[in-house]
Amino acid sequence: MSHSLPLLQADCANCFALCCVALPFAKSTDFAVDKPAGTPCENLRKDFRCGIHTRLRDQGFQGCTVFDCFGAGQQVSQVTFGGRDWRTHPETRAEMFDVFPVMRQLHELLFYVDQALALPDAAPVHPELRRVLAETERWTRADAGALADLDVTDLRGRINTLLLKTSELARAKVPGRRKNHRGADLMGARLAGANLRGANLRGAYLIAADLSRADLRTADLIGADLRDANLRGADLRGAVFLTQPQLNAAHGDPGTRIPPTLTRPAHWT
Repeated sequence: MSHSLPLLQADCANCFALCCVALPFAKSTDFAVDKPAGTPCENLRKDFRCGIHTRLRDQGFQGCTVFDCFGAGQQVSQVTFGGRDWRTHPETRAEMFDVFPVMRQLHELLFYVDQALALPDAAPVHPELRRVLAETERWTRADAGALADLDVTDLRGRINTLLLKTSELARAKVPGRRKNHRGADLMGARLAGANLRGANLRGAYLIAADLSRADLRTADLIGADLRDANLRGADLRGAVFLTQPQLNAAHGDPGTRIPPTLTRPAHWT
């Protein structure tokens, strides 16, 4: 990550538990209860810490262990609102909770652009990437009013065009025919040991897919849904736009090879 960027990893100690309050969730396999947006989770303590943090999966809150704000929580808490929390300053609640999802999108975009700039093969689009990186970084420092009015869809669209070019350039040197499964429904697919090196898996539905021992080197995984996917023994080195939340949502083991910039989830066996 560029030293000029805000931290793109969650720093919960400097956040006012915004993901536990601002966002809604529905009772499901990921959450044990329903919770509307703007309402604190029943497990949230007065000090903004989770009362069952070490037992989230056992208590039916697997979704919490998968979510990552890309550092947006502390940015909103400490920069946008200057350390004023929503409990001590209740007048900030509505605006703070509205801005948080916007900031998360900005930080996610920063993550992808920063990853793209780290790919030597994408050098032809690096100048444009640096321009949108600077633009997006400026938005992370804007005040709450400006953020609320920001057209994130337009910014995301412009950046996505560059990320597509980045992906094509990064995968171009992969030998052989590269598979195109962009947006494909591969839920529960049996892909154990599959050669998916350099494949286009953008937005693919890989929920509960068996990708054990699959070769996913240099595959484009932006937006791919890897919930409950079996990545045991899979090779994800050099995977393009792979994120920590995607790994957190999947299952892996000591034989799963991941990029050095990401962390092996604690629940992997």
